[in-house]
Amino acid sequence: MIGTLTGVLAGKSPPHLLLEVGGIGYEVEAPMSTFYSLPAIGERTRLLTHLVVREDAHVLYGFATYEERSLFRNLLKVSGVGPRIALAILSGGTSATFAHAVRERDAAALTRIPGVGRKIAERLIVEMRDRLELADAVPADGGAGAGPVAHGAEAEAYGALVSLGYKPVEATRLLKGVGAASAGLSTEELIRRALQSAVQS
Repeated sequence: MIGTLTGVLAGKSPPHLLLEVGGIGYEVEAPMSTFYSLPAIGERTRLLTHLVVREDAHVLYGFATYEERSLFRNLLKVSGVGPRIALAILSGGTSATFAHAVRERDAAALTRIPGVGRKIAERLIVEMRDRLELADAVPADGGAGAGPVAHGAEAEAYGALVSLGYKPVEATRLLKGVGAASAGLSTEELIRRALQSAVQS
């Protein structure tokens, strides 16, 4: 799995971009939220990535923040939502805007996103609510003094716990159980402490 790419931005034509890394040009698809933060062509940049393997292609998706990639990965777990719809959701607004629509059960707002019909909007509301509870534990700015790294580590830890088989609400509860001590911890340490609390509870 390719987790990050750091190189020279060689081209961009939304939703596609070309990143040259060590003499190799990687074609990457990215949401508009990432394109808005890209530097000029010819400058260096770093992207977080997610690889989707299909029968006919391997497609690499790039993101500017851990929050974007975490939301993308959670969206792919929703029945009927593929990479194209997930990119459209990220391109249509901020993660906070999407979270607000889900929490308010605003299906009408979700159906304004290209590719999202009524049925998919209802699935998003049902299946994403628990996964979005993690955002309630961390302010939108990553917490006073915590910075984006702390927020990214917590989001990555959450994704890892879900991958290990914990339900979204259980993963959220375990991370909340780590408490204020979670500030500044690495993803690995957050996972270790969350698993310890799971064994003790």
